Amino acid sequence: MNRNIAVLLVASAGFLAACGGDPDSPSAGAGGGEPPLTAATLGEQSVLPAADYLAQAPYAGADRANGERLAQMCKACHTMGDGGVHMIGPNLFGFFGEAAGSAERYSYSVALQGADFVWTPRALDAWLARPARFLPGNRMSFPGVSSASDRADVIAYLLEATGRKDGD
Repeated sequence: MNRNIAVLLVASAGFLAACGGDPDSPSAGAGGGEPPLTAATLGEQSVLPAADYLAQAPYAGADRANGERLAQMCKACHTMGDGGVHMIGPNLFGFFGEAAGSAERYSYSVALQGADFVWTPRALDAWLARPARFLPGNRMSFPGVSSASDRADVIAYLLEATGRKDGD
C-alpha cells in the first residue's frame, strides 16, 4: 500500500474515533432499525425551556463533563457565549428554540436558509448524528457523532452553556 494512503487511512480513522465513530454505521441513525430522522421528517416540535429538557431522559442523566469535553469539537467552529462572534459556524448562544438559519449577520447555506425546523434537542440530536444526512446541502463538514449517549451528553451541556438565563 502506498505510504500516503496508509497515513490518510490512519488519520481518517483517528478523526472518526474522535468524533464518535463511523457515522455511516447502522447505529448512526436515531432509532436503530428505523430510518434516520431528517429535517424533512422531523415534523411538529414542542419547544420547552432548557430546564424542562434537562429534567427529562436522556438529558437528566447525561454526563455534562463528558458533554463539555466533547463540545470542544464544536468550539473549533462556533462560539457559545452571549454576544460571541460568528466563526466558520454561527454563534450558538440562545439557539435552542430558534428557527434554523436565523442567526443575524451569518451567511447560511441555501439549505439552512430554506430549512423549516426549530432547534430543539431532538433536532440537534439528529443533526449531530450526521449533519449531511439530516439536512442535505448544508455546509457543515462535521461527520457526526454516532454514540447516542455522547450526543445526549453534548446536548445537555449545550442546553446549559448556550441557554439564556431568566430575564434575558
